[in-house]
This record gives sequence, C-alpha cells and structure tokens, in this order.
Amino acid sequence: MEEVSFEENIEQLEKIVAELEKGDLNLEDSMKKFEQGIAISQNCNKILETVEKRITILLNEDGEIKEEDFSVKT
Repeated sequence: MEEVSFEENIEQLEKIVAELEKGDLNLEDSMKKFEQGIAISQNCNKILETVEKRITILLNEDGEIKEEDFSVKT
C-alpha cells in the first residue's frame, strides 16, 4: 500500500469537511465520512510526530556549526 503524504491527507480531509458542511448526505453517509475524517486526522498526527522526531537544530557554537536533536518539552 502506497503511503499518502501529509498534504494529500489534508486535501482529503478538506474534501470530507466540505461534503459534511453541504448537508446533502444522509445520516449514515455523514457518519461514514466523519469516521474517514477521524482516521485521516489520526494519520496526519502520526506523520507530524514522525517529522517532529527528525527535526534538528543547527547551533553556532564557538564558530562551528553543531547539529542537535530537537526535543519538545511537554
């Protein structure tokens, strides 16, 4: 299965939101779209977490560029 990019996920999510906002879907179809949206949103979060772990900060230390892992403090 081909991995979908973050941007493609966001595009799909925007389409689902637009469909739901129209109000043309019956209750069952609305629930299916909502469930798809939740799954896409969770996938986006996973992608962002992966990217966050890969971010590095470049520091200028005594005239030398030093690479340091970026860590989020929670």
